[in-house]
Amino acid sequence: MFLIVDGHPVHKAKMVRDYVAAVSDWLELFFLPPYAPELNPDELVWNDLKNHAIGRQSIKGPDQLKRAVISFLRYLQRTPDRVRSYFRAPTTRYAAA
Repeated sequence: MFLIVDGHPVHKAKMVRDYVAAVSDWLELFFLPPYAPELNPDELVWNDLKNHAIGRQSIKGPDQLKRAVISFLRYLQRTPDRVRSYFRAPTTRYAAA
């Protein structure tokens, strides 16, 4: 399994490094370069959320925001074609290879 991660300190923590080393026969981390959010497929998810779900609603508080985000993420779980589309963007195709 390949896991694409950004440069967040938790991704480089000793505990994570030790775990990845222990399961290196089936897990490999790939680090995105710094300051390259366009290469991160997660950014396309958040953009989709903001532009097609949350951004079209009148959010009245944090609880409603949380429900809306969870609802959208559950929707994504049921629509694998939409998830695949995040990896068809020109800047993220590398991750689908």
